[in-house]
Order: sequence, then C-alpha cells, then structure tokens
Amino acid sequence: MSPHRKRLERWRRRAYEILEHGPVGDRAMRVTSDLIILLILVNILAVVLESVPSYQAAYGRLFGAIELVSLVVFTLEYLLRIWAAPEHAAYRDLKPLRARLRYAMSTDGLIDLVSVLPFWFAFVLPSELRIVLLFRIVRFLKLARYSPALRSLLEALYAERRALFGCAVIFAGATLVSATFIHLAELDAQPDKFGTIPDAMWWSIVTLGTIGYGDVVPITLLGKLVAAMTILWGLVMIALPVGIIAKAFSEQIHRRDFVVTWGMVARVPLFAGLDAAAIADIMRLLRAQTVQAGEIIVRRGDNAHSMYFIAGGEVDIDLNGKHIRLGVGHFFGEIAVLRRARRSATVAAIARTNLLVLNASDFHALMEQQPQIAVRVHAVVRDRVGREVVSPRGDIVAGELKAAVEEP
Repeated sequence: MSPHRKRLERWRRRAYEILEHGPVGDRAMRVTSDLIILLILVNILAVVLESVPSYQAAYGRLFGAIELVSLVVFTLEYLLRIWAAPEHAAYRDLKPLRARLRYAMSTDGLIDLVSVLPFWFAFVLPSELRIVLLFRIVRFLKLARYSPALRSLLEALYAERRALFGCAVIFAGATLVSATFIHLAELDAQPDKFGTIPDAMWWSIVTLGTIGYGDVVPITLLGKLVAAMTILWGLVMIALPVGIIAKAFSEQIHRRDFVVTWGMVARVPLFAGLDAAAIADIMRLLRAQTVQAGEIIVRRGDNAHSMYFIAGGEVDIDLNGKHIRLGVGHFFGEIAVLRRARRSATVAAIARTNLLVLNASDFHALMEQQPQIAVRVHAVVRDRVGREVVSPRGDIVAGELKAAVEEP
C-alpha cells in the first residue's frame, strides 16, 4: 500500500472517530459534537423565529447567514460521513462504494441528506415552492445521534412498537364504540353534531384523549352517561401507553448506564483479566458522588481510601506542579483500593463532575469473599510495580496519566 493511500486511510479513520465513535474522552470528538448540537439548536430556533413577520423583517439577514453557515457545515458533515462510511463496524466487510451506499440509505444517512437538500432546492425552485425549506426542521432528528437520552427514547419506542400498536388498536376500537353509543343517544337531540357516526367520532377522540374542547357536548341524560364512561375509559387509554413508554425508557437508560459503567471498570488495568461476574460484583460496590466546579476531590498528602471513575465532567490533577486533565471515562487513585497510600496529587473538579467511587474497604471485603479476584488483582499490581508503572508510594497510575497527556 502506497504512503499516500495509508495517509488517506488514517485521515478517514480519524474522521470517523471524530464524527462517530472516537475513543472515550476524545477531545476533538467532544468539541465537534458540542458544536454540531449547538448549530442544530440555533438552526431550529432560527426556523421558528423566521416564521414571525416582524422578526423576519428585522433579522432577515441574520437568519440567512445562519442558514448559509448551517448549509456549509451540514453538507461538509454529510460528505465526510459518506467518505468515512467504510470504517463503520457493520460495513467493514463491504467494498468502500457499497459501504457508502449502505450508509446513504440508512436512517441516519437519509436524515443527514434531508437536512441539506431543502436549501439547495431553494436555489432552483420557484419562490412559491420554497415551502420545502420548512423541512429544515428535520434537522432536529439529527440530535438523536448526539443525544444519548433522545436515542434511548427512540430505542424504547422501537422496542415497544408492538405494545404501542396494540394501544392504538384499542384506542381505535374504543373510539368506534363510544362514537356509536353517543350517536344513538344524541341523534334526535343534536342531529347536526351527532347525526352520523363519523361526526360523533370527533367528539369521541377528543374525549378519550382527555382534551375536551367543549365545542360538542351531549345534552341528554343517556348521552351524559355515555360521556362519563368515555371520560373514565380515556384516563385508562392515556395511562396505558405512557406507562409502557416510561418503563421502556427507564430500562434503556439503565442499560446504557450499565454498559458505560461496565466499559469504565473493565478498562482499568487493575481489573484486567477479571471475568464478567467479577466486574459485575465490582460495579455493585460503586457509589455516585457529584462535585461542583472548583471543589477539591482529593488533596495531596491525605490518606487514600478510594478510587474514582469520571462519569461526567472533567477534573484537573496537580501532580508536583504538572497539571493534567482527565475527562469522561478516565479514572484515578486505583492503587488506593489495595494499600494504605497517601495521595500523590491534588485533584479538583474543573466543571460540575459526576463520579463513581469505589471504597477500599468495600473492595477488600469483596476480595475476601472471592479469593480468585484477590489473586488476579495482586498479580496485576506486582507486575505493574515491577515495571515501575506504579509509584511504590503513590496512588496515581502513571500509565493512565500518560495516556491522558497524549490525547489530542
């Protein structure tokens, strides 16, 4: 392979990491994601405000500039994603052209395409057809790629699609039954409003949805009885899909948090080689801690009694005057869970930071209960101290700090 081709493949891999799934704590990926999310939100706000005539007259040029910048950025993003498509794990066995076509036809690829096509169409379409620009609101769907919460919600909806379809069928049946009964009850009293079942279905849908506009109301005793039963059934109809979605969404969030936490624990060299059951046991010992910006987490010289995983935010490690930043997915103080050591550095939160804390006492109790964990962990420590990866008296692991320094 020629040097030029190797360089292109490195650039393509790097583009994929920045736009898709880079290493945990990759600063370039995080900055790029934040900027694209900000641009999407600004774009959506501009689309909404642009529909107000007074704002359009006063800030028309600003809206145009926002759209032009968005067009350039989103088009470049789309082209880079197409170019980097062969790096996707699902497409690596395909030829580059086929991988790019597969990505272009995927849901994410189509959303990216629709996010840029409308404005290009505006240059060639007649002015009266520029309503197509309203499709810019589709850019909101791009947030699903950058927002784990939104993606979890979409995954929850997809996972419960059969149950939600069943709710829709039940709602349709309830609407038909309710409309039929109210039609029979109110036919003579209000033929203009309940004269046919299709006319009555509007009232039935509004009532089952617990909205109750009040534009159509029953006036007969039988009609009011039907309305009361419809209202009560409507409460059940609303609660059913809400409960299904809430439960599925909660499960998706817990599953995602479990996977993230698992990844953080499994990548700690101290726990290298432990099986899935052992890592799960360690995860059960973790407790959450939140610190505010500027707050000291550990101070140099203090007794070390726990290690920390960074689940959110960023910390600064002052190691003999040398400042090192660690972000999401990193950890520090792991040797403290095995031996009585003093903190070799002062660690402070740069921003509001969410930590997962593993206390030494809890970990020692686990090792006493499961000797195989103790044997494996002590073997790793002996190996690392022997190679001078770990300071004999400190609690900060040089290997992890070196990896953090080398990040782009």
